[in-house]
Amino acid sequence: MKRSLTLLFVGVLGVTPLWAQTRTPAPVASITNAGDLPARVERLERTLSGRGLMEMFNRIDQLQREVSRLRGQLEEATNRQDDLLKRQRDLYLDLDRRISALERGGGRAPLVSSPVADTENAPVNATPTASSADPAAEEARYQAAFDVLREGNYDVAKERFRAFLTDYPNGSLAANAQYWLGEASYVTRDFDTARTDFGKVVSQFPDSPKVADALLKIGYLNYETQNFNDARAILGKLVQGYPGTSAARLASQRLERMDKEGR
Repeated sequence: MKRSLTLLFVGVLGVTPLWAQTRTPAPVASITNAGDLPARVERLERTLSGRGLMEMFNRIDQLQREVSRLRGQLEEATNRQDDLLKRQRDLYLDLDRRISALERGGGRAPLVSSPVADTENAPVNATPTASSADPAAEEARYQAAFDVLREGNYDVAKERFRAFLTDYPNGSLAANAQYWLGEASYVTRDFDTARTDFGKVVSQFPDSPKVADALLKIGYLNYETQNFNDARAILGKLVQGYPGTSAARLASQRLERMDKEGR
């Protein structure tokens, strides 16, 4: 009996350490993890506040300032370009007005030859006779449309030039009106309509000084629409057919630009 109790007591003593060993690691591990957490947080804070991150923030700030500066420069350049285009357009319009006035003065004879010839068929088309009878009214109508164009009211200008051409299809200013009708469409990037209007200058008024300008704009239109072969053909024809004119000079410059662009 004593031997049995002794063995039982020894067995209990043997089991107790095993139970103690299985329970003790948990609090030890917990203490260890609790000690690592502040250290890890501290390392993370050092990383976040490190030199690399600050440099990145500084770089971002510099880039933002640079973008703002470039945006301001772009806006200024755009405004300057708009002002330059407006001045160029005003100068060109004024030059056209002066040339038209000269054509109606001492150089009027070549321009009125067509209306004079048409007066033989007065019963068929009496409009040229009416325009010849009142050149002041024709000039006033043209100038009214021209002024609207110069102000940048392109849609209204197109309406007035079309009405002018309806009333004065063979007038001394018909070729000019047809050209500026195309110009109004060109400025608003209505390229199909502009091409048609400029083409009418070439086909209906072949002796007009505006033909060279119309060919130039047709070449520009083909360039804008990436029809580079047609653009080259038309601009080359302009250079050969109208040497010494400002239109031919501009055509040569555009051809040189196309050469540099590989187009």
